[in-house]
Amino acid sequence: MCANCGFPLAQEHWTDAGARSGFERLRGRLLRAQLLAPVLAAYGLGVYDDGTGPSFTLSTRTGSHVLVGDLGELWTQAERLAGRAIDPLDQRFAADEGQPG
Repeated sequence: MCANCGFPLAQEHWTDAGARSGFERLRGRLLRAQLLAPVLAAYGLGVYDDGTGPSFTLSTRTGSHVLVGDLGELWTQAERLAGRAIDPLDQRFAADEGQPG
């Protein structure tokens, strides 16, 4: 249990691979939330991670929300909230290789 926030300590997730410090893990989490935002917005969902807790906040436009601990859980919960399948690899989300990231 984290003495500061009261949440159980987060388990390492494969998306944190390569992070050598807490700062790098936090930076990766914030970047993931930024990359997820336009994909989830296309399905009427929002994602928020301010780095203060061990999870993302996934929300709908009507105010429903759920806390999710990792990307696997995020996709499962996103489909549940959206009421349909979500394909994060859909071509409309693919970055144009000629444009900067």
